[in-house]
Amino acid sequence: MGAAPPGTARTDPPIFDPAAFRLTEQEAALTAQARAFGQVVLAPRAARWDREASFPTSNYHDMAANGLLGICIPAEEGGLGAGYRAYCLTAAELGRYCGATALTWNMHVCSTLWTGALTEDLEMDTATRAEHRRRRRIHYDRILQGGAIYSQPFSEGGAAAAGTVAFGTTARRVPGGFVVNGRKIFASLAGHADYYGILCTEVREGEDRRSRRDTLYLAVPKDAPGVTVEGDWDPLGMRGTVSRNLVFQEVFVEEDAALMPPGLYFQAATRWPHMFITLSPTYMGLAQAAYDFTLRYLRGEWPGTPPVKRRMYPTKQIAVAEMHVMLEQTKALWFQAITEAGPDPTKEQVLRAWAAQHTVMENAAALAAKAVRTCGGQAMLKSLPLERIYRDARCGSLMLPWTAELCIDRIGREALYEKGETD
Repeated sequence: MGAAPPGTARTDPPIFDPAAFRLTEQEAALTAQARAFGQVVLAPRAARWDREASFPTSNYHDMAANGLLGICIPAEEGGLGAGYRAYCLTAAELGRYCGATALTWNMHVCSTLWTGALTEDLEMDTATRAEHRRRRRIHYDRILQGGAIYSQPFSEGGAAAAGTVAFGTTARRVPGGFVVNGRKIFASLAGHADYYGILCTEVREGEDRRSRRDTLYLAVPKDAPGVTVEGDWDPLGMRGTVSRNLVFQEVFVEEDAALMPPGLYFQAATRWPHMFITLSPTYMGLAQAAYDFTLRYLRGEWPGTPPVKRRMYPTKQIAVAEMHVMLEQTKALWFQAITEAGPDPTKEQVLRAWAAQHTVMENAAALAAKAVRTCGGQAMLKSLPLERIYRDARCGSLMLPWTAELCIDRIGREALYEKGETD
């Protein structure tokens, strides 16, 4: 089951059974591919990235070779053509085996998901859409032909990443492109991505006020003059994300660096809010991994540990039953939310998306904690994956733009107020 060690011949069952959850043929095939790749390639390497707090470079080389870097690039442009739900389900399977790889892969994939399938649902005039498709092809070719890795740093230490104020990182137009200035913190893939997909605010001469409507989404090459990576990286969990700080000082990028036309990111954030729960698949996978480990450990089936069964004790059985109920509740709500993803969701669908995000992030940590207590002291050894799963799972509730706290805040407010109502 989850995070199977090297040498095991056991094939893990899917998190979401294709027949039971009525998956499409593409979804079933992609999740099977991810599950096999996760067991054979990701799981044996995961401890290294965690121990060293080093980026999983070799995993990305393998994902370039098997097509996963282009999972959401449209099929007609050479990619695998996965839609939103297909991507989320695939990412959850990868998250079972290496949380750091799945989480950073999300930030790469979103550069293609947002510019691909998502933008097809947004309003653009004919000329703007044609130019957008021409430009995104440049970025897609870098990924498909050269194995380029993109990142997507949000955080700046303020409220911008939560979507309440304009980004402090700025871009001003100059002949031939833009000049970018600013700083991103907790920038996953810092120093390892080939292009940083920077969300920044366009500033104009003579205008002092910055607006979220003027958000630009620009791909900044890692070796562009003025780009620096700073700070150490030694966190509790998700250590392989290498989320150091990025600094941009008078960094010039060409006009074709635009991943979206001006104004389109704001339209996407307003009309396609499910774009902000693509971090949750990793934690759905970690929740499954914690449960999987517990079953195999209590059955005496985890390789490298004594074949001692612990399943006969009522306390263990009760704990597993409680974990199973929590896992199934989490899966059901999350699956419904990712199935509903699309433009202009209803109020109830947005409330459900926030509830799903909160539930996955909180329950992944709760399941991992219960797994540790149920399996006992030996399960906390670093030679076993549960200790890493436990630490990685605790990071989910902190993830912007929809932290667990923000989800609760928004659910309470939006459930009680209709649009335009005040007290």
